[in-house]
This record gives sequence, structure tokens and C-alpha cells, in this order.
Amino acid sequence: MGVVLVLVIGSAIAVIDAKHRSRKLFSQLQALKKQQDALDVEWGRLQLEQSAWARHERIERIARTQLEMKMPEAGDIVVIKP
Repeated sequence: MGVVLVLVIGSAIAVIDAKHRSRKLFSQLQALKKQQDALDVEWGRLQLEQSAWARHERIERIARTQLEMKMPEAGDIVVIKP
């Protein structure tokens, strides 16, 4: 009878411990999902920012103003064939 009582108490403690670990892991999962959502939002914002910085018009404007580049004249273009 004493052995059965010890086994029942041990089993109850194991169930309580498993339930506690399950709740703790679920809480961690929820925190990670929240972090993933925040990272997804930031990734989308960064992609928009990258597309804005890489726009052809912006690059051409910078090339003309800051680097003083210009389109070559037709006579200045040399085609090299392999």
C-alpha cells in the first residue's frame, strides 16, 4: 500500500512538472512569434527603403550632380567584340 501511495504521489508530481514546462514553453513560443512578427515588419520596411534608394532616377541624378557623369556622345562609344 505504501509503494502505491509513493507511486501515485510521484506520478502527480511528474504531471504537475510536465504541465508547468508545457506552459513555460508555450509562453516562450508566443514571445518568439511576437518577435518574428516584428522582424517581418522591419524586413518589409527595409525592402521598401532599399527599393527607394536603388531607384534608377535617384542613381542617375546622383551620377550627374555629385559625380559629374554624363551620357557619352554617339561618336565616343566604342564596341569591342570578343
